[in-house]
Amino acid sequence: MRTLVTTVIAAALTGLSVHAQQPASAAQATPAAGAPNPAAPTVGRVFTAGTGLILNTVRPDRVVDFEMVVAYLQSAFETSTDPMVRAQGRGWRIYKAAEPGPNATVLYVFLIDPTVANADYGLGRILSDAYPDRVQDIWKLYTGALAGGGSLLNLTPVRPQAPPGLASTP
Repeated sequence: MRTLVTTVIAAALTGLSVHAQQPASAAQATPAAGAPNPAAPTVGRVFTAGTGLILNTVRPDRVVDFEMVVAYLQSAFETSTDPMVRAQGRGWRIYKAAEPGPNATVLYVFLIDPTVANADYGLGRILSDAYPDRVQDIWKLYTGALAGGGSLLNLTPVRPQAPPGLASTP
């Protein structure tokens, strides 16, 4: 499993763009002048595979802030009355890479296995539900700690095939 995670992280760091998460209230688009107000789009971080990763690059001087946000997140999972959020928490593991990330950042990996179908994995929603009076301060800690946001990866298992030219045994 460690080799898989290391390989996925290396591939992600070299080939994926990074997208920052936004709290639900900040993610709503403003309609053009004179246009009718459409329903707000659902902006979220939803996995389409049974296993997912979110990679977070954190400024080295803000590790304490990021880990404080992680503590708030873990507490939100434990105290939530929402069955979907509790299910998300059961599959959500958080790791800190021993190796430095890009530009000497600290890499945190959220490994979600299993993912919850149709669940929004955006931290903004989970934190705002748990801490409506403190979410702005928590969000400032989170965004201030990030060096570029989080990359979401959907992982599907690879089923090895017989190499070309080798007959499979019956």
